[in-house]
Amino acid sequence: MARVTISDPTLLREIFISKSEYFEKNDSPPLVKKLEGDGLLNLKGEKWAHHRRLISPAFYLENLKLMVPTMGKGVREMLDKWSEMSKTATGKVEIDVCEWFERLTESVICHVIFGHRCEEDGTPSSSSSSIFQLQAQQMAYATEAFRKIFIPGHRFLPTEKNRKFWRLDKEVRHSLVKLIDERRRALLSSSSGGRDLPRECGPKGLLDLMIKETGNYNNNNNNVVAGGNGASRPAAATTDDVVEECKTLFFAGKHTTTNLMELAREEVLRVCGAHDPPSKDDLANLKTLGMILNESLRLYPPIIAIVRRAKVDVQLRELKVPKGAELLVPIIAIHHDPTLWGNDVNEFNPARFARPPPGCQMPCSHPAMAFMPFGQGERKCVGQNLAILQAKLAMAMILQRFSFELAPSYQHSPTVLMLLQPQHGAPIVFHNL
Repeated sequence: MARVTISDPTLLREIFISKSEYFEKNDSPPLVKKLEGDGLLNLKGEKWAHHRRLISPAFYLENLKLMVPTMGKGVREMLDKWSEMSKTATGKVEIDVCEWFERLTESVICHVIFGHRCEEDGTPSSSSSSIFQLQAQQMAYATEAFRKIFIPGHRFLPTEKNRKFWRLDKEVRHSLVKLIDERRRALLSSSSGGRDLPRECGPKGLLDLMIKETGNYNNNNNNVVAGGNGASRPAAATTDDVVEECKTLFFAGKHTTTNLMELAREEVLRVCGAHDPPSKDDLANLKTLGMILNESLRLYPPIIAIVRRAKVDVQLRELKVPKGAELLVPIIAIHHDPTLWGNDVNEFNPARFARPPPGCQMPCSHPAMAFMPFGQGERKCVGQNLAILQAKLAMAMILQRFSFELAPSYQHSPTVLMLLQPQHGAPIVFHNL
């Protein structure tokens, strides 16, 4: 199969925007698809469009802002533990922030799926935690499989590792079905009791949106449900659909200089104060922090590349793309292209995001298609707002209470395990202010 690498922003605009209808997402490897779930990441066509419309309200910025107080409580509890750990003679502590931020993210994902914190202490419930742990094991098996010589049909053989992967997949599904059934019964009980469905005035939970979309709360996978006039109509979502979307979100959701730190802290203290957690309105006014996050995402985008397949013969300016050809968009290479970003492309310089030109919709003065940490076009990551909101909130609250620098034990070794991440963790030394 022909594959062409495309990095020209002009051609990228055609691929993702003006001629996007002629391209589709390439098929994920079977092991990856099993892990990610047959949800938004892997669906195509009308079913993808329907699921996107259904799920998007849970990720609208106004809905996510309703979660800020709960998210802030989770961050505060994490920082309280750090403060206790730093009560030493030196007043500092080394912490691998990767592990802590993973747990924080798990709690936020639970909040998005269920519309509430899973446990009173802000940690995911035992059922949710087991899903995260099972998926982590699945990812380890999938990653190991990619590094071996490819043998056609090997994934179907009953090897020890394949049997373990199949068992993990069954356990993930069993745990998700159990959570879905529990929520379905709660909705049914609430509805039959003459009460409104829970949390109508609070943040919309993704699970409720999916269950309500089925048109009823019974536990079946039929493709037809009764309409309001007694006629049959196609079911918009089955239990299988809900399971696959939950697998997708559980998987996808989880995975400076001193002067700059002082500038960011000064902004946080000015906007939010020294002790109060940032409000939903405060976060929009943290411009310096936003520039720092954008520059971090430019240097280390979570998605390093995207592949699109031509559904028909397509003309992209002077380039003729035949049907079936794959176009590789190397996001990390585009983010490090000196012709787009300047000769300091490998330096950490948030100021490059400071001054957008008139009429530009992007947060920087470079071509819109030069910055795509969450993808581009209609398939751009639906959780982008959630990721940015959570990162801003956590960084602001850390700056209120700590100064920090890289630990001497830190080893700079980014690696790709589905997404870009530090191979040896991210140990940071924190000092109480």
